[in-house]
Amino acid sequence: MKKRFSILTLMICGASMMMSAQVQKEKPVYTLEQCTPGGEHFMETYPEYLPMMQWLGNTYVYLKEDKLIAGKGGKQLSEQPLLTVAELNDILPEGKKLGKTPYFPGFSVLKQEEGVVALSLAGETAVVNLLQRKMLSSYPTIKEASAFDWSPALSHRVLVIDYNLYLQAPGQTREKLVQITSDGTEAVVYGEAVHQREFGIEKGTFWSPDGSKLAFYRMDQSMVEPYPIVNVRLRKAKEAPVRYPMAGMPSHHVTVGIYDLNTGKTVYLNTGLPKEKFLTNLSWSPDGRTLYIAEVNRAQTDCELKAYDAVSGNAVATLFTEHNDIYVEPLNPPVFVPGKADRFIWQSRRDGWNHLYLYSTSGKLIRQLTKGEWEVTDFPGFDAKGKNLFFVSTNPSPLDRRLYRIGLDGKGMKALTPEEGVHSPQLSPDRRYFIDHLQSPTVPRSYTLRRADGKTAFRIFEAPNPDDKFAMPDIQTGTLTANDGKTPLHYMMIKPLNMEPGKKYPVIVYVYGGPHAQLLTDTWHRGASGWGLYQAQQGYVIFTLDNRGSANRGAAFEQVIHRRLGEVEMQDQMTGVEYLKSLPFVDPERIGVHGWSYGGFMTTNLMLTYPDVFKVGVAGGPVIDWKLYEIMYGERYMDTPQENPEGYKNANLLLRADKLKGRLLQIHGDIDPVVVWQHSMLFQKACVDHRTYPDYFIYPGHEHNVRGRDRVHLHEKINRYFRDYL
Repeated sequence: MKKRFSILTLMICGASMMMSAQVQKEKPVYTLEQCTPGGEHFMETYPEYLPMMQWLGNTYVYLKEDKLIAGKGGKQLSEQPLLTVAELNDILPEGKKLGKTPYFPGFSVLKQEEGVVALSLAGETAVVNLLQRKMLSSYPTIKEASAFDWSPALSHRVLVIDYNLYLQAPGQTREKLVQITSDGTEAVVYGEAVHQREFGIEKGTFWSPDGSKLAFYRMDQSMVEPYPIVNVRLRKAKEAPVRYPMAGMPSHHVTVGIYDLNTGKTVYLNTGLPKEKFLTNLSWSPDGRTLYIAEVNRAQTDCELKAYDAVSGNAVATLFTEHNDIYVEPLNPPVFVPGKADRFIWQSRRDGWNHLYLYSTSGKLIRQLTKGEWEVTDFPGFDAKGKNLFFVSTNPSPLDRRLYRIGLDGKGMKALTPEEGVHSPQLSPDRRYFIDHLQSPTVPRSYTLRRADGKTAFRIFEAPNPDDKFAMPDIQTGTLTANDGKTPLHYMMIKPLNMEPGKKYPVIVYVYGGPHAQLLTDTWHRGASGWGLYQAQQGYVIFTLDNRGSANRGAAFEQVIHRRLGEVEMQDQMTGVEYLKSLPFVDPERIGVHGWSYGGFMTTNLMLTYPDVFKVGVAGGPVIDWKLYEIMYGERYMDTPQENPEGYKNANLLLRADKLKGRLLQIHGDIDPVVVWQHSMLFQKACVDHRTYPDYFIYPGHEHNVRGRDRVHLHEKINRYFRDYL
């Protein structure tokens, strides 16, 4: 009887598997237009989302066709239109109305707690209180402006025009602007992000809390030789040079000015010598009297948090110094505790992991708030009383992002989003609720309203699974052990559709491998790109491994690559390759590799170092010689060429162009300001000299990445290359 039952069970299971496989075969696979950002039908494969989902006051809002939908906290979902396009038009003045449109316009939030936003109209920007349905002011559009920043009271905004700073009040046209600086040129730049946007720097102007003063960056690049970038889309090509500070060469000099709106005078901070240092993570004291700056030496081994008097510009205190023999990298400014002007939160990796520390403005460390072998990845803020704070971390897994709450006494840490996945929380201004945006391997996308204690109030929206419409490959994850015998390495493998027993399949290793990137997480599709899924549907095994040197695994995991870029990373990638070769369905003679930027460096390096392993490679925007890369990133991980000649020599792929054996396609944007075009061109020349034969493709008019509609062309180009040669 048991034997008959077992046979029957096997027959049923076998029939079920056959039916499942048949259903998969009947469903369509992706097209590149469907799976590529910028593709005409990309939204067919992208999990549905709620546009502009955020808080305005203590009301959450999002866009739906011609309406701005609003909802509030409670026990159950209750939403209604806050405004329609027609009602918004009633607020706007004649001549500035939106006209007939099926969609509510996007906006920039200026005062979240009050519901004040900026709307771009014809010839001006309107400041509107959406909650009160009231237009507050308008600012004429200045076409030449490249950046702007609103004052806290919205009484002014600062603009960057022709490298100089200007102040604009409501209604002021170009000729009535107040000019703050006057000597700006392409060599001396005001109000822009500096230091190649490293150290978390994203902008160049910083208003004091009351809006009476404006701090700004002044970057003197005159000592950095202009680097030629050419615009070939004109009838006669025109040079558009950039100031690109290469490793080991002179760096720009940055200072910080403070403009007083009441007096019209500017004072520059006395940051002293040497001038070649990095002024990062600017933050005002709550009373606006002091400006804090994290100053990093050019060697990037020391970080001093300094306080400057906003009137005299003199340094009044060095609160503390952080030193690391390898490198320091402050990414976040001090954040002051609400109601306590002498207390702030500082983020640091001083114990090997990024954690939160409570300090006094005297420089005294009060306590370390978070601790453990995991990283704090975001700090959304404090609770309403300022007694607890919220943070997002990689606890309990480096693949996850979960929200926690902890007291300023360092006690009572509580997980508020315990579910597996990547949580992106948005706290309400009154801190009673938060929107939990979740993506996980089983959840394409969901928005849930939770109370501040983490308890669910109600589900706002859950996206249908776009995979249901397609024949989807199987995604598997696991860990391998690095060759140090102890470090776990996370990998992801996407198997081909409808695998046949006994058949061997080609492999494409998709790699990045450098700092500040993590390819595998517990998000939707485990972080796999649409292109990777598409390739698996075409019959390839797609393999990705986050090697040592990549992000969110602590300082030791990242810093092991210091002064020898490419070595440990390749060792770990080869650990992955050896695992692949052990699998019965992998064809060891047909292994390819693809990556962009640092991944382009890794792709080219793997092709040259292991020419008998990798048959085909596609390297986009590749770093070829680290001497040609910029100072801030390059010297952090390699020191200078003068200090580390052996490391630069070993990582210089020009010196190994003779080792190329397989088919290598390099791709570059001709106006790339990040990894300049010179890298791949010099590699092509080195190959000519050594009689090796790579392939080459240029995307005119594109910078470091190929974006928009042309990205579909890029993916088809890569697809054809692997199809033809792998």
